[in-house]
Amino acid sequence: MRGILRRLRDTLGDETGSSPVEFVLVGTLLTLLTLGVLQFGLTVYVRNVVHDAAVEGAHEAALADATLGDGVARTRAIVERTVGAEYAADVRARETDALGHAAVEVRVSATLPLVGLLGLPRLLEVTAHAPIESLD
Repeated sequence: MRGILRRLRDTLGDETGSSPVEFVLVGTLLTLLTLGVLQFGLTVYVRNVVHDAAVEGAHEAALADATLGDGVARTRAIVERTVGAEYAADVRARETDALGHAAVEVRVSATLPLVGLLGLPRLLEVTAHAPIESLD
């Protein structure tokens, strides 16, 4: 009986081969963490690009000699050129008085990237406003 307990204690106390297992476990964890940080950075980048395009489109549509369609076209062009056409599928512009005076609102609903640039459509929504210029 003592021989069995000693052999069991020696077997359980032996750390031979634990380094490769630890390397795989820690390496997997660090790889997943790195990929998560990169994906978060890509998501923030796409959000900023879409928002900046909406701001640019709102400013374009608010010019005295421009139409709402000009702002939508400008927004679509920037988003398509930067992150792809599927992110510019739903762009809307309207006149509003949300700022306390006449303004243009550009709203973009885009795909929220979850795995690379693949993600859930219309989950990312940004809005931009710009005061309307007049020639008066």
